[in-house]
Amino acid sequence: MAGDQASSGQEDALALAENLRRTLGKFVRGIRSQADTPTTSQSETLSLLDRNGPLSVAELAGLRNVRHQSMRLVVGQLEMDGLVGRLPNPADGRSQLLSLTEKGQESLSRWREARASKIADLIEERLSDRDRQILRAAIAVIERLA
Repeated sequence: MAGDQASSGQEDALALAENLRRTLGKFVRGIRSQADTPTTSQSETLSLLDRNGPLSVAELAGLRNVRHQSMRLVVGQLEMDGLVGRLPNPADGRSQLLSLTEKGQESLSRWREARASKIADLIEERLSDRDRQILRAAIAVIERLA
């Protein structure tokens, strides 16, 4: 019996995990689309540079778990848009680091504000006081998982 309960508990955890992954992904994609902010790849790349400071294309690719070539394409678009720039790498004179430009920092802040504002609008429109209490509790639980 104990083995069956453990197996059932793991299946329940897997089902919860899949439901959470799917729901959060759908939520994030929907908010990004409704707030008219850039793709996940661009936004995540800018956020990584914001949090970590200047990084190489290889470091960005590793942090995003994508191929170097894919990361180069994303970085190329961000460079063309003036959102990232290149700096000499003090640790390796043959390579360069990417960093946020002032325009990149401003754009990232504006996009974050647009998404937060859209989420706030949805909370106000769709959630009761009780739903908001549940949401606060759910956020605390998700933070513990993070």
